[in-house]
Amino acid sequence: MKISVLIILAALLIPLHAFPASAFSNNEKLVYDVSWTGLKAATSVHEVSTKGNEMHIVSTTRSNSWIDTFFKVDDRAESVIIRGSGDRFGTPKYSRNKIQEGSHRRLKEAFFDPQELKVESRNLLDKSKHVDKISANTFDSLSCVYYVRTLELVPGRSVYVDIYDFNTLWNTEVKVLRREEISTPLGRFKTIVVKPIMKAEGYFSRTGDVTVWLTDDSLRIPVKMTTKVKIGKITATISGGSYWPANGDRTASN
Repeated sequence: MKISVLIILAALLIPLHAFPASAFSNNEKLVYDVSWTGLKAATSVHEVSTKGNEMHIVSTTRSNSWIDTFFKVDDRAESVIIRGSGDRFGTPKYSRNKIQEGSHRRLKEAFFDPQELKVESRNLLDKSKHVDKISANTFDSLSCVYYVRTLELVPGRSVYVDIYDFNTLWNTEVKVLRREEISTPLGRFKTIVVKPIMKAEGYFSRTGDVTVWLTDDSLRIPVKMTTKVKIGKITATISGGSYWPANGDRTASN
């Protein structure tokens, strides 16, 4: 069984032209209820804060007590972005990923060098490290989630983005499917539905068929995510947090 919302969110990939980089709040918290076959199984929290010219993103996912007895989930991902100027989102500087899902463990970090177009990846469990080449438009699996929200989505078009997953650079297609209005615990939202076509082996291939609903506004907040697994389906639905500015263009109707 697969619970982590981080991996579902990491599947949010890249559409077209950029909105201003301030399209989403630089200090933001998103909270999700994660259900498996209709039962609440975990809570996922995603937070953004700014420190000087850096943007720090932290994602945590923890399972509920009833599921801990047979499949405990305790995931934490961190990403540090050097903020860009003007309408540029910025470039990744550092990424760290700690995964505990049942018997599966992962603890890795990566140091990005956008000038030399390379990244040093370290496996902190087996003490190994290596250097890989990257493209000029490479993001880690967490920062790409926030990068996509600064971009325009056009239903019917597919686009591509490079994502570095600690040992491999994947060029991934994302399909922008349609506009759709959905209900959540926070009300109804007008959304744009996107679907990444994952080709990665290992870590990414442990997810199934991923679909993501983003608010149809400049903030592009992920309000719902689903992925099929071997038994049933995982659904993450927004349930709280702080995200819309006081004068923001919220698209929910209660």
